[in-house]
Parts: sequence; C-alpha cells; structure tokens
Amino acid sequence: MEALLEVLERELMLAGRHSAMGPPGTACGPRALDRSAYVLLSRLQTDGPMSNGELAHAFRLDASTVHRQTGAMMRSGLVRRIPDPEGGMARKFTMTEEGAQRLAEDRSRIRSGLAAALEGWTSQDIGRLTEMLTRFNRSIETRDERPWPRPAPEPERAGTGGG
Repeated sequence: MEALLEVLERELMLAGRHSAMGPPGTACGPRALDRSAYVLLSRLQTDGPMSNGELAHAFRLDASTVHRQTGAMMRSGLVRRIPDPEGGMARKFTMTEEGAQRLAEDRSRIRSGLAAALEGWTSQDIGRLTEMLTRFNRSIETRDERPWPRPAPEPERAGTGGG
C-alpha cells in the first residue's frame, strides 16, 4: 500500500502542475489568472457572493490570506464588494464581468489542453477517470466536512463514467 501511495502522491502533484498549463505552444499570457484567483472565482461562480470569513472557512485559510488574495483580485477588477444580499452585516465579494470573462478564458484554455492530452482516449476511459477523481475529491471533502459545491450535471454529462 505504501508504494501505491507514493506513486499516487507523485502523480497527483504532477496532475496539479499540468492542470495550469494550456495546450502545447500557448502562453498563459498577461490575462491568465493565478491559481488562487482561478479557484476563488470558481467558488464565487458556483456559490454566489461570499464574505471574507466564508471564503476563509471554505478554503481552510487564514482570513488575512484571503484578504490579501481578494484585495489583489479587487485591484485587478476581478471581484467587487457588495452588501450582503441576505441583509447580513458583512460585505460580500462577487465576481465582476471582467472576472467572469477571464475565468471563462482560462477554463477554455485548460479544457483545450485536457482535450489534447486525452486525445485517443475513449469516452468511457475519460468517464472512468472523471468518476474516480470526483469520488476521490468527495472523500476528502467528507473527511474535512467542507463539501465543494458542484453545478447540476448537464444532460450530456449525466451518466458518463459507466456507473
């Protein structure tokens, strides 16, 4: 088991490294989001407006770390602060049009890279990989008691993975 965990650890590290890269020959460019902005914007897109404290809890980060990240994102025009839509005292962050556009650009670039990397794979193989990664992530989320919100499956994605 230890040998399997050693290989798994290395492969997950490499997968994280590769996921930020686009298709071969494409530069990330000045508009590419850094990793923290990509993940924070993804969470805001799925969950809607969140306060600094909610973001810190969701990511298991110190509030000062989230404050620095959201401050940089505000200066870049990716997020803005709004009053709590539910009437609470804390102001919340929401994604701007610029943030949504840049997130969409990065997602497109990453998905193009994935498509290129998975060229020659069957849809069943891609479905199994997706199913196992989802199961793995949900196991971590259950253990940490911090589920990551996921959008409802699109009709063409539902049932993928053979199981």
